[in-house]
Formats: sequence, structure tokens, C-alpha cells
Amino acid sequence: MKKSVHFGAGNIGRGFIGELLFENNFSITFVDVNERIIDALNERGAYEIEIAEEGQRHIAVSNVRGINNAKNPEAVVDAVSEADLVTTAIGPNILPFIAELIAKGIEKRRVSGNTTPVDVLACENMIGGSQFLYEEVKKYLSEEGLAYAQTYVGFPNAAVDRIVPAQTHEDPLFVVVEPFNEWVVETSRMKNPSLQLEGVHYEEDLEPFIERKLFSVNSGHATSAYTGAYYGANTILEALQNPTVKENVEAVLAEIRSLLIAKWGFDEQALKDYHKVIISRFENPFIVDDVARVARTPIRKLGYDERFIRPIRELRERGLSYDNLLKTVAYVYDYKDDSDQQSVELQALLAQKPLAEVVKEVTGVTEEALVSQIVTSVEQVLSR
Repeated sequence: MKKSVHFGAGNIGRGFIGELLFENNFSITFVDVNERIIDALNERGAYEIEIAEEGQRHIAVSNVRGINNAKNPEAVVDAVSEADLVTTAIGPNILPFIAELIAKGIEKRRVSGNTTPVDVLACENMIGGSQFLYEEVKKYLSEEGLAYAQTYVGFPNAAVDRIVPAQTHEDPLFVVVEPFNEWVVETSRMKNPSLQLEGVHYEEDLEPFIERKLFSVNSGHATSAYTGAYYGANTILEALQNPTVKENVEAVLAEIRSLLIAKWGFDEQALKDYHKVIISRFENPFIVDDVARVARTPIRKLGYDERFIRPIRELRERGLSYDNLLKTVAYVYDYKDDSDQQSVELQALLAQKPLAEVVKEVTGVTEEALVSQIVTSVEQVLSR
């Protein structure tokens, strides 16, 4: 049985990456600081996934164990040094905190004379996640370790897509996931191309697929949440049952399609079919996905290279329409959630500073004409 190390024993890690690794005959070592989850993994060595569909079938995942990296970092280093594959699903902001452990694992592979190539896949909601992690890992490698890594350790970027709603269960390991999943890995940076997983799609150039996913799923999902919140919805399903909300989501995805076709040459009908599937996933009646979960961290989501501002900028560069994306950005500025720190912070900024100044600060946009367009759109919504 092949050995894998997966950083992040949360719902995505167990409910998506763990399932596929198990189905590909890997033993899985989950690395996390959540003591309850780690203890449960070690006590039982298995857990169950429920698929959110008619019949709600269960999948049993076994051959798993856990390591608490805060309490036993050396065990993590040992596991990485022996792994056939290393994956992460911990969130972009946490990647720098695991870099030293991965680097030490690489150094241990080198010292032990292990010349079996290994790939490290950051399965995060970001462009270039694995390469970002590699840059962090390099900070902890010796000269010899870096030379070894350049020969034997790959950091191929990956794109992952599966909706795993916020959930709580008596069993800390049980997780409910949607039926759809997509995991795409770039082959050009792989060091062990012979190790390819069933159920994973491999592409030489990953960027078109990452942007298709981020601009379609992430932008579409967030549009559902912020538009839904504006019209009083509490869940994504409830939001899309409002024809006005659904029309806005469809209009935003149409603008995204025009960008993806112009930039990457995607087939229009194939994209239309893909976007229909995305909306049907958001409308899954077996998933209760709170608007508050999807809409959290609005300041981050309004970032320069994030799901709204980046497609707006790129559509503008190409002379293509982005009216519906602009309207959605206004809904983000209107969003209020007292339990979300960034929502509170954004509303405080709006109360303290001129709107144009807040737009520039939050979005990073400096082009006055575009700032003015965003300001006008936000003013129309805020003055309702």
C-alpha cells in the first residue's frame, strides 16, 4: 500500500482528498492540530463520508491515522520522509506554518538516500498554491536540500472543487459532501509522473482550469451568497429560489464565460453546460449551505486578484461587459454580519472614510475610472 501524508484533517481533507487517496489504495496520515479529530482517527483508523444525494449513500474510508503536528512534529517529519505523496487542504494562510515540517521531511529523505521522487500538492482555493508552498519550504532547506528538492521533489499546482458545507455531527470524523468533485493537477511540475490517481485529471497547463474553477465556482457561489443576503436569504438554496438572485448569478456567469472564452479559448457550449452544472450544485436540496459561511471574509473576497475584481479588471482590459459583476461588488459592500470580523471591519471603514478611499484600500484598484464605476454601483445599492 502506498503512503500519503495529508495536512489538514478538516471536512475538505477527510471528505474529498482523503476519499480519493483511499480509493487509490493509499494509507493516509492526517496532520492537524485538532486533538479531538486526531485522537478519533487513531482510535478508529477509519471514518465515514455521506454523499448529499438521493439515497445518501455512505463511503467508509480506512487505513487512516493522525499526527498532532503541534505535539509531535518529529513524527510528521518522519511521515513526510517516507511518503509517496504529500497533499494539503488547510487554507492558503496556513501553508507557511507547515513549510518547515515539509522541509525537514525533505532533508530527512536526502540524508537517508531516498531517491524516489515525490510530489507535494497544495489543494487550496488559490492560484499557484503548490508553488507558493515551495517558496515557503525553500526558506528552510539547506543548499544540499534545495538541490535534492529540485531533482526529486515536485510541487505541481492543483485545482480542487467540491462543496463541503459547514456542519456539526456527534461523530467528529463524519462528513457530508456533495456528489460532484474535480481535482486537476499540472503535469509539467510533477517529479513522479508515473504516480497518477484515478479520479484526478492531469493537465500540462493548469492555469486555464484553475481560472475556470475560481471564476466560475467561487465567483458564482459568492454571487449567490451576497445577492441572496441582499434579498434576505439565509441559505444558498433559499437564495437561488428567488428568481432575481438566480438571474444575477446567471448573468455574472455569462460575463465570466465571455472572459474565459476570450482569454483561454474554451468552447462556449461546454462552458454553458459547466455553468448549468455549477448552479445545479448550488441548488442541491440535500445540502444546507448557509449564506453566512459562503459570504464570510468579504474584504478578502474583494481583493485585487480575487473572484470579483480580477475578472472585472480583465473584462475591462478586453472591452467586455462586467455590469453584473459590478452590481455584485456593491452587494458585498452592503453585506453585514456582526459575527464576521471582516464584515464588521468593512462597515466600520465605510462609516469612517469616503467611499472612493475605501474602494481603493480594499480592492487595490488605482485606475480612477474603474474606482468611479465601483463607487457609483455601491452608492446605488447603499442608498436603497
